[in-house]
Amino acid sequence: MPRRPVLEFWYEFASTYSYLAAMRIEALAEAAGVDVRWRPFLLGPVFASQGWNTSPFNLFPAKGRYMWRDMEREAARLGLPFYRPDPFPQNTLVAARVALLGTGRGFAPDFSRGIFEEEFGKGRSISEVTVVGEVLSRLGLDAPAILKEAQGDANKTRLKAVGEEARSRGIFGAPTFFTEDGEMFWGNDRLEQAIGWASGETQLRTAAR
Repeated sequence: MPRRPVLEFWYEFASTYSYLAAMRIEALAEAAGVDVRWRPFLLGPVFASQGWNTSPFNLFPAKGRYMWRDMEREAARLGLPFYRPDPFPQNTLVAARVALLGTGRGFAPDFSRGIFEEEFGKGRSISEVTVVGEVLSRLGLDAPAILKEAQGDANKTRLKAVGEEARSRGIFGAPTFFTEDGEMFWGNDRLEQAIGWASGETQLRTAAR
């Protein structure tokens, strides 16, 4: 059986557009014969390196107003519930640590979708450890044990290393997608293009021009 191409999906739980991408990427990728590698990370340090102390949607009100209306339209188009988190952005540190732990154990995709659903689908605060634990428990996982390990020194160090990798690869926002040849695509509206490139269809069309 031939090896399937892999698409890296870099996402941040506080990111509105990461929510839209996370809820549809698996089905689109599967239809194209592409595997997804889930890469949770924190945008805060990336923004700090650009001199920002919060989301650009807060720093630039006009951009923020547009984003919230765009999210309402897009969520409705995709049939997804949408609530504006309060506060925004949410503190996503614990959720990111758990998701990172899950990338090596197979539960990252389901856990990540569950966290996004709590935050943007129900309007709950994912900064609360109890909410994170509820998502783990619904997946049949040992929430106390996973939360303890996720917040251990080894996993904290791993998440910091992932943040350094994000900056070294030029990531400036989320969601960001990387194909195996190093092509980068940014934004939920580039998801289909990223999958097409990963599968080889886009390159073939481009080469044929």
